[in-house]
Amino acid sequence: MKLAIVGVTGMVGREILAVLAERNFPISELIPVASKKSCGQTISYLGKTHTIISLDDLLAKEVDLALFSAGGEVSEIWAPKLVAKGCKVIDNSSFWRLHKNHKLIVPEINGDELRKEDMIVSNPNCSTIQLVMALSPLHQKFKVKRVVVSTYQSISGTGEKAVRQLENEEKRVEGEMAYPHPIYQNVLPHCDLFEENGYTKEEMKLTNETKKILDEGIDVTATAVRVPVVGGHSESVNVMFENDFNLDEVRLALSDMPGVEVVDNPLENTYPMPITAYKKDAVFVGRIRRDFTQKNTLNMWVVADNLRKGAATNTVQIAEYLLMKNCI
Repeated sequence: MKLAIVGVTGMVGREILAVLAERNFPISELIPVASKKSCGQTISYLGKTHTIISLDDLLAKEVDLALFSAGGEVSEIWAPKLVAKGCKVIDNSSFWRLHKNHKLIVPEINGDELRKEDMIVSNPNCSTIQLVMALSPLHQKFKVKRVVVSTYQSISGTGEKAVRQLENEEKRVEGEMAYPHPIYQNVLPHCDLFEENGYTKEEMKLTNETKKILDEGIDVTATAVRVPVVGGHSESVNVMFENDFNLDEVRLALSDMPGVEVVDNPLENTYPMPITAYKKDAVFVGRIRRDFTQKNTLNMWVVADNLRKGAATNTVQIAEYLLMKNCI
């Protein structure tokens, strides 16, 4: 297995390296790829040193699988070039996600859809992954009709520039701004760019990707908010079902879902938090309660490490599924 990581020096790229090592993913040759300013630098993986190369140099190599985490512009241009050489691509950017010819995969939900002919497979948005992980078992049992979700997203979802902004503001040091306003001791109702309909791209990703993964008939409306937390996304989720439910059935369905953990004992101050989800692969669900204002409606609180299940872990899981199904 000759495996390339495109964007290896970024936050997600580094996390992919960690997850590959933790899960003992079989690699005969690791090929780290980054922008030209990083070329010639080295990374360490399982005690061995590897030299970072450029995308141009990558095209000259034989590669079985490339994991992309370098943004949509890079994926748009370079993923097809690698595919033309027979290389499979798993892409973390948003570029291919809603393309009708490319699958949007959360392995626990729709990994069985993967086929040998799938040359570019998309990894969903981090906030979408944790949402659909919680919705999927409930949709199967009670049929989701409508979702209202408010996200509380960490700055690592923006990248290292945002982390530096928060650190600088905490120290009262002037520096480069990732956001149009301070993030320290602040909350920004603004994730990604605003679109013509008044929603941000992040909010529309939650709508469109949830429909593609679970069911086109589900209505999703979102408000995405950036909070001064370094790692871990949280979501307040209000779900209306076609069928009624009881809370014991809900907790059982969530507990039986692979990759989901129910953490729900408010009387003991036990509920999901980013600080306890850090570096973990599970999606944590708590504050499970009936919405007493609306028929067949549930409230819940969903938390996950956005760099793990929201990005790196899901990417590696897709690669594992491709191997398991002899698609590589």
